[in-house]
Amino acid sequence: MDGKPATRKGPDFCSLRYGLALIMHFSNFTMITQRVSLSIAIIAMVNTTQQQGLSNASTEGPVADAFNNSSISIKEFDTKGMAWTGQFTIWAKWAPPLERSKLTTIAGSGSAFGSFIILCVGGLISQALSWPFIFYIFGSTGCVCCLLWFTVIYDDPMHHPCISVREKEHILSSLAQQPSSPGRAVPIKAMVTCLPLWAIFLGFFSHFWLCTIILTYLPTYISTLLHVNIRDSGVLSSLPFIAAASCTILGGQLADFLLSRNLLRLITVRKLFSSLGLLLPSICAVALPFVASSYVITIILLILIPGTSNLCDSGFIINTLDIAPRYASFLMGISRGFGLIAGIISSTATGFLISQDFESGWRNVFFLSAAVNMFGLVFYLTFGQAELQDWAKERTLTRL
Repeated sequence: MDGKPATRKGPDFCSLRYGLALIMHFSNFTMITQRVSLSIAIIAMVNTTQQQGLSNASTEGPVADAFNNSSISIKEFDTKGMAWTGQFTIWAKWAPPLERSKLTTIAGSGSAFGSFIILCVGGLISQALSWPFIFYIFGSTGCVCCLLWFTVIYDDPMHHPCISVREKEHILSSLAQQPSSPGRAVPIKAMVTCLPLWAIFLGFFSHFWLCTIILTYLPTYISTLLHVNIRDSGVLSSLPFIAAASCTILGGQLADFLLSRNLLRLITVRKLFSSLGLLLPSICAVALPFVASSYVITIILLILIPGTSNLCDSGFIINTLDIAPRYASFLMGISRGFGLIAGIISSTATGFLISQDFESGWRNVFFLSAAVNMFGLVFYLTFGQAELQDWAKERTLTRL
């Protein structure tokens, strides 16, 4: 399992599994737009009822806004996480090893693309049509998404009524070496002592530490330190997410290309993209305070941080499908839990630091984020693996 999966190429972009990836892309798009639209609608509601809250805004300014946005993000983070981790249960049975990076990144890029769209048009919708239309429009997309999900998504290719025989045989043969029998006890003790699993958990912790800061505080950073008006701030805040969506898909394509051509081993690919996804945004973040005088360079770095960070999607983020595919959804839930903890801590620490002194506080925020990323990267490079773990194999799944 650590080397190159032995499956050859099957039907590609016209296949059902790529259709499932596009539906999951749309699902992630819908979830993130509904999440961010709440933040935008709250701002619009406050602007239409200005008699309340003006006294607070006059003294706290952007710091108070950041704390409010932080609480919204954290409350909805776990709801999206449950749906996102459930997708890995499907990919464990639908994604051939040589296509895992491509399929999961096509699906996952919907979140970044949704962030780009809602930040671009959310404010315009609230101004042109009034804020309730934000919920009408993106709530309707959620209904369409549910309809597609219930009619097209099936647990495995064996039971799907529309899959071709060729594609079914391709998927099943590529996954034939993986254990798939249900009803076994989860080997908690073995998981707790598994260092490759902890490497994934700490990778998630590091990754979401900086991602949460960017998601929550980017508009505040742009509007305050760069002195940009609110409308331009919304547009600029959306640009990093289109970069993130692009890097997510391109990273997945490149990762599977390296595997399919036998250019790199599986663990080498996972560690390479994990390194790029943690190291490059750290460099950009540390450089930000030193280029604050340059508007253009600052914007470029702010775009590169989430873009390069999403290269992790082809690294440790899908590594659970390599080491324990039968427990992928369960382990992804735990991984997202580590990400949620990181988001809570990083949001609280960022709010505290920038409330003390805004400019020096941001410098400390970026240095701290880089240190956390480096810790997670070193741990993953040291202990990360791509072999199917003994406790995840069929023969070892006995009662503890």
